[in-house]
Amino acid sequence: MPQTTARGRRPRSEKSQPSIFWVFAGIAVPLMNLAARFEIRDGHKMPRQGAYVVAPNHYSEIDPVVVGVVAWKLGRYPRFLAKASVFKVPVLGWALRASGQIPVERAGNNSHSALRAAEELVEKGRMVVVYPEGSLTRDPDLWPMRGKTGAVRIALERDIPVIPVAHWGSQQLMARYSKKISVFPRKHILVKVGDPVDLDAFRGKPLDTANLNAATAVVMDAITMLLEDLRGEKAPAERWNPSAHDQKETGRFDS
Repeated sequence: MPQTTARGRRPRSEKSQPSIFWVFAGIAVPLMNLAARFEIRDGHKMPRQGAYVVAPNHYSEIDPVVVGVVAWKLGRYPRFLAKASVFKVPVLGWALRASGQIPVERAGNNSHSALRAAEELVEKGRMVVVYPEGSLTRDPDLWPMRGKTGAVRIALERDIPVIPVAHWGSQQLMARYSKKISVFPRKHILVKVGDPVDLDAFRGKPLDTANLNAATAVVMDAITMLLEDLRGEKAPAERWNPSAHDQKETGRFDS
């Protein structure tokens, strides 16, 4: 059921407040609507107010634009953990910083500061989008691969929900690893929002590697189930593990 206030009204969406997002949305949303028809299922499950982590699947470079448009359509300002290299692009980098996006370095101490920046957004009641896979899936059939722990760490440290989201069709706009957008004919993008992931079994426990990995696997299961519904088929029984495949390709196996 859609959210309502104590007086029975739907809460005001975050995008009703003036922001630089209005400028960006005024450009991006019409263009994306021309390029694709969005079919959003169970959009009411994305809260219009309050802090939470949105955890989507990731298989195309245009995914952040797709998820950002979906968030806007559902009444939230999209804020992402994004690759730091993107922030170095003239104009685009300024726009990302001005809209509160968070740069993430591939390694080093800056990864911790990125999580802290995301937590500060959460403390202000913001929604933050974190891709659990960390990069485009390497699964040959574009199913979600093994996730990383950033999304659940934020959620468990701040005791907020993780909302899983799956989408399918972005690859028709921009294929994985491609830099070219295919505009015509108009595409059809399916999106499904899930219920908050049940992480109660991990709340109050030490945030060690074992617990974080186990909680991340639960989140990835939720995303995969949503994607199965959109695609109308079952995902492989074993999730793609980039580390294991890298070891096989190089002949190295760590003990």
